[in-house]
Amino acid sequence: MKIYDRNHCAQLLERTFAERERERAAVCAILADVRARGDEAVFDYERKFDGTDLTAETFLVSEEEIAQAYTMVAPELLASLKKAIRNIYEYHSRTGRKDNVVTQEGRTTGYVVRPVSSAGIYAPGGTAPLSSSVLMGVLPAKAAGVERIVLATPAKGGVVAPLTLVAARECGVHEIYKMGGAQAIAALAYGTQSVKKVDVIAGPGNIYVTLAKKEVYGEVGIDMLAGPSEIMIVADETADPAFVAADMLSQAEHDVLSRAIVVTTSRVLAEKVSAQVRAQIALLERREIAQRSLDGGGGIVVVKSLEEACELVNRVSPEHLELYTRDAQELLPLVKSAGAVFLGAWTPEPVGDYFAGPDHILPTSGSARFFQVLNEDVFTRKMSVISYTKEALEADGADIIRLAKSEQLTAHANAVAIRMKERT
Repeated sequence: MKIYDRNHCAQLLERTFAERERERAAVCAILADVRARGDEAVFDYERKFDGTDLTAETFLVSEEEIAQAYTMVAPELLASLKKAIRNIYEYHSRTGRKDNVVTQEGRTTGYVVRPVSSAGIYAPGGTAPLSSSVLMGVLPAKAAGVERIVLATPAKGGVVAPLTLVAARECGVHEIYKMGGAQAIAALAYGTQSVKKVDVIAGPGNIYVTLAKKEVYGEVGIDMLAGPSEIMIVADETADPAFVAADMLSQAEHDVLSRAIVVTTSRVLAEKVSAQVRAQIALLERREIAQRSLDGGGGIVVVKSLEEACELVNRVSPEHLELYTRDAQELLPLVKSAGAVFLGAWTPEPVGDYFAGPDHILPTSGSARFFQVLNEDVFTRKMSVISYTKEALEADGADIIRLAKSEQLTAHANAVAIRMKERT
């Protein structure tokens, strides 16, 4: 594990959303094909990419398949899944959908909040089927009050991972399609003979899924453009090096493009963490992926102060940020942008991935500067509400007319003036 000083870590810290032209061209071709041919195009791409032969009869997951999936999930695992669902749903239901309408002196202004009619949730099924992403995508939409929630997930060889199906049904999803990649995003955005289009698409995916979401934005709403997973850990001399190394590896095992960075004020800790990474990585089932991830996007940066560490955090705007210091809570006000923040020694990132409640679908590649964690707001719309009494319009009318005329929009001015018995 390479250790950097503050003045030589620029290459380690810099990463932006990479839009590769070859992949974008492939995605655009898939989107256009699905838009033109619908189901048949989706079936062709599923056969090509996932080895799945689909028909109109097998495209939608059947009740029999879901029942079979339940027989393949251990009771203890199902119990844990239900606890996680309860925590996540309760968390996303806390704030509620609150309208904000105020009346003052005859002027009523504000907004009302309404859920979108439908949402499409994408659940990855690549190197590791992520049933937890089903929970994290579906439950915010459910808490927002979305009536129709559709799940799209790859079916390798025609079979969806059993826990993915069980997770979806436990969350109340009854419309699950066997499709992945850009073709799934296209079907959700444009609709096909079998899939009715949705209003919002959410959920993580590979570069093809992410680029597809970018292309269809405007046709539908999206949550964010998410890339490979990241973790940044700010640690001082009080941190346990074994814990820090374990937390780095928890993200490095995701993908060879994942990124794991420690920023510390202690050179001694940096050396110990490096040694722990070498020891622990040898025990991992996905050690080859983790090693390539660390080789390409991992490292430890030694800085002079925790304030300097937080400056680097704000520069990177990481997906996951662990503050592992003596007084972690005191550092939080210095953090300006991150996807999710984990405070203290007893809050490893997997607590958020699976169980605590806050969502794990987070902005990456520095996009936490302008995107936010997936939450119920993604699935709602605020509609403005305005109501004037006659007296209020008479009081404000001259100003409105004056402003309309300044833009040479005399019909606008007249719409007010006609109510004031005064023609423009």
